[in-house]
Amino acid sequence: MSRARTGGSLPPIWYWYRRGPLLRARRKFIVLLAGAAVAAPLAACSDDPPKPATASPPSPASSAPAPTPTPPAAHPFTGKPGGQSKPVLAVKIENTASGKPQLGLRSADIVYIEQVEGGLTRLMAMFSSKIPAKVGPVRSARISDLHILRQFGKPAFAYSGVQTRMKPFVAKAPLFDVSDSAAPGAYFRQPGRHAPYNLFARPKVLLSKARKATVAKDIGWTFSEQAPEGGKPTTSFKVRYPAARFTFTWSDSEKRWLVTQDGKKDMAAEGGQLGGQTVVIQWAKTTRSQFHDVNGSYTPLIKTTGTGKATVLRDGMAYQAKWERLKENEGTTFTTPDGRPLPFAPGQVWVVLASPKPVQP
Repeated sequence: MSRARTGGSLPPIWYWYRRGPLLRARRKFIVLLAGAAVAAPLAACSDDPPKPATASPPSPASSAPAPTPTPPAAHPFTGKPGGQSKPVLAVKIENTASGKPQLGLRSADIVYIEQVEGGLTRLMAMFSSKIPAKVGPVRSARISDLHILRQFGKPAFAYSGVQTRMKPFVAKAPLFDVSDSAAPGAYFRQPGRHAPYNLFARPKVLLSKARKATVAKDIGWTFSEQAPEGGKPTTSFKVRYPAARFTFTWSDSEKRWLVTQDGKKDMAAEGGQLGGQTVVIQWAKTTRSQFHDVNGSYTPLIKTTGTGKATVLRDGMAYQAKWERLKENEGTTFTTPDGRPLPFAPGQVWVVLASPKPVQP
């Protein structure tokens, strides 16, 4: 075969036979590679937005609403939050001009006004939610104190002296005696004052001597920020005892009733005028007890069990009410004339134990 017919440099036919599959595979690879190179820029220039990543479903904990915080419990003596698990301390305090200004009363939860010999008055301050550093002047106990304190469980009771005939009654009463004779280390004489009006006490030390004193508990009172209906607008209210008179005047700027005694503002040693957010005039029968002082004046006995009328002052209003305390170890409830609980304003409460017909000295 001549060179011209065979194409000169062309390989023989067996060469192409053996190389055919390899060439076909190479051509296929080149075509695929070229297609991929063209597809890449087309995908980058596509108008279709990329598909968002699929989010995992929220867990049950993240989808649940946040729990509502539980408000702190209100103190049963003031209706304000805090201090409801603290023990109760009662302190008998002087309430004549010789013992003023008193110290520590601004921190009291409750202040009782009681008639004593000679038609005068003394105070019994109840502490639980706040404990002041000092309190006084501390004075002697009376039989009515023991009847009032029964509704507080077994509180600590601070006082200075008691009539000899009354000592057995104190010993049997459900209370922790932290008087100046039982806990002398808690008392001191205040400089600048004369005896017997210079005896003061440190409440924290008093309570350290009565570690098992009853903590504050329900004594029958209800509280509400909202004043109830049925009140009569009142700017001042007067209460008279045989030898003492009080005026409670509403202060709209301080939102409390300020105390004036015997025509003079009742000022606190810490500063400011004494007074509370609620004042309760609890009309209670008062008689002569079996006790009397060294001058022969009978000690009044205030009957704080049973039922009676009351006037409740709050928010510049006066409300007529009924009080009830069927047993001494139960609290005292105050209701409206139609039987609904009459709520006090949250804050300090003054309870004025007054008789419609005061016992004469």
